[in-house]
Amino acid sequence: MGRGDEARGCSHQAGSGCSDRDDTADGHLVLARVDISPHQSWYRVRLPILPNNKTGYVQPRYLSSLFVVHTHLYVDRGSLTATLKRDGKTIFKTMVGIGKSVWPTPRGEFYIRDKLTSFNNPFYGPVAFGTSARSPTLTDWPGGGYVGVHGTNQPRILPGHVSHGCIRMRNPAILALARLMPVGTPLTIR
Repeated sequence: MGRGDEARGCSHQAGSGCSDRDDTADGHLVLARVDISPHQSWYRVRLPILPNNKTGYVQPRYLSSLFVVHTHLYVDRGSLTATLKRDGKTIFKTMVGIGKSVWPTPRGEFYIRDKLTSFNNPFYGPVAFGTSARSPTLTDWPGGGYVGVHGTNQPRILPGHVSHGCIRMRNPAILALARLMPVGTPLTIR
């Protein structure tokens, strides 16, 4: 990994392969390699736990193959926009819906954990991305209240404060984003 590069690898739990409690592929965003000695390194990773924005360390043997990620998704809660950049250049921008004041979309540094395409629920649109962001208010939701980025069957409500914390966009926009954004992409919500 070069300076400024972020990589993604899958963290394997003992005997569980590469999945988490909600049976989705679960990788971790690798932030840095820390060399303890000439023969031992650990990786600092972003953790999908509450409170949000936590990091931890994992030994390389518990990660699958690492790969460099060149994209970064930025969600601006003030302007209600999502912007995807590749190597620092904007390649996608759209208006979004975010959480209502009682169920806010959390601020912080996160990553895209998985991409869901094979479900039949018009509420979420044709594609949904799971993120490492967690709702600080909806912790009793299935899977622990993970925040998603997804489409909607109600495009007229966008942009606005319309969700339980998820980031919603019109279905044509989520389809375009799905073609451009790989799993493992860092996500900044400000």
